[in-house]
Amino acid sequence: MGIFVNPGNEAFQVAINSEIYVDKTELIGYTNKVMNTLQAYICNSRPRRFGKSITANMLTAYYSKGCDSLKMFDGLKIADDPEFKLHLNKYDVIHWDIQWCLGNAGEPRGIVSYLTEKTVSELREYYSNEIGEEKLSLSETLSKINNATGHKFIIIIDEWDVLIRDEASNSKAQNEYIAFLRGLFKGTEPTKYIQLAYLTGILPIKKEKTQSALNNFDEYTMLDSGCMADYVGFTEREVKTLADKYGRDFEKLKRWYDGYQLGGVHVYNPKAVVNAVLNGNFKSYWTETASYDAVVPLINMNYDGLKTAIIEMLSGNEVRLNTQTFRNDTVNISSKDDVLTYLIHLGYLAYNSTAGTAFIPNEEIRQEMANAVESVKWNEMLKFLQSSEAVLDATLDMEEDIVAAKIEKIHNDYASSIQYNNENSLSSVLTIAYLSSLNYYFKPIREMPTGRGFADFIFIPKPEYRDNYPALVVELKWNKKADTAIQQIHDKDYPEVLDTYTGKILLVGISYDKESKKHSCKIERCKTD
Repeated sequence: MGIFVNPGNEAFQVAINSEIYVDKTELIGYTNKVMNTLQAYICNSRPRRFGKSITANMLTAYYSKGCDSLKMFDGLKIADDPEFKLHLNKYDVIHWDIQWCLGNAGEPRGIVSYLTEKTVSELREYYSNEIGEEKLSLSETLSKINNATGHKFIIIIDEWDVLIRDEASNSKAQNEYIAFLRGLFKGTEPTKYIQLAYLTGILPIKKEKTQSALNNFDEYTMLDSGCMADYVGFTEREVKTLADKYGRDFEKLKRWYDGYQLGGVHVYNPKAVVNAVLNGNFKSYWTETASYDAVVPLINMNYDGLKTAIIEMLSGNEVRLNTQTFRNDTVNISSKDDVLTYLIHLGYLAYNSTAGTAFIPNEEIRQEMANAVESVKWNEMLKFLQSSEAVLDATLDMEEDIVAAKIEKIHNDYASSIQYNNENSLSSVLTIAYLSSLNYYFKPIREMPTGRGFADFIFIPKPEYRDNYPALVVELKWNKKADTAIQQIHDKDYPEVLDTYTGKILLVGISYDKESKKHSCKIERCKTD
């Protein structure tokens, strides 16, 4: 049993020993299926705190010859797989944690020589007759062992992209590292000695010009997780099970930590859910494990439309973007879309692949993004907030003419920077107009099912503010009267859905006349039992 070659299963045992362990071993069924095929090259990218290392440790514990893991996996989901024992602890495994290795290598330019020397040295303990003492590259060493014995290797790399992210300006170190990985995995010869390759990190494979440096890898990312979606974070079913077991409010967990959409799967941040479930404290755990220091320079870049897009998303809107322009190069970011795509990979934004839009997924991330924006002291944000606070105050005071006038001003002031050319335009304006409400309310629920129809927006106050802030049901009308919006709320029994939230409700009808460009507003108190 070595440090890098055929390591033990102790790291995964720590995860299993934890009070909360969510079984993701069914992933092994997939890796078993694809090993020794063209699909055996997997790069599974996800943000911090999403269980990357636990997954890498799980695969190592299952495949490594350096341990006996039968009892460890007994009772876990993979044990029911017919091929469970066929592959259990049967392979030579090389496992690197690049973050850890980088610290021991001394400096970034030394990472390739460190990985090569240490790994080849350990391989000699197993294959002294095959490789001797001659100086070889790692790819040559593996090829020579394979030619002599027919043995293939499983290579698992955790935090593979550390140099790409943390040493972004060190092009020499990056180029050497990418060339090292290409030599290890790319070409005909590696297919002879690679049984399975599993890379995990935050970024997808670094792209060079128009081709990926390692285009033989199947990439699973926060843009498209494909068949890996169930194994990226906690699923809604898994979170519901934890909520029931520990007596936590599932709907509250959902508001705080849901929102990442990977295909049809809703994914929750595992670290945040575990902390909230164990201690019952619903808050942002992001800053405890990942600083937004990397985010502040990104959102402060002077790209056309970037700041407006951030403000729109903070307000609850989704913004369209082109994710194809980002080359996984954190130095040569050149557009608003590059910044937003990078933020998706970092986990600060979520991605709607159907609509091609980015959005802030939940209350935890909204708080982190708001903190990041506040730290750069945008004048644009200050203006938005001042205008929004006035709208909210006037709404709560039921000052209909003032609400209409201020929303009209916001619409006119910002129509030039946000495209409003259809009936959805009023929705975009409204979310920005009520941006300051997010200090007291959860992210507005769009088209929430209610009674016999859909409300345009429902603002639900956070628990600590429910005594002083009513819930808001907002109905929008295009080229119709505000009175019509209020009547529709009554006709469709919208407030019934809010019975479990609060007894105080304001009904707000807002209309926009396309010809006159005038806004009108009608506000009523909802009579509750």
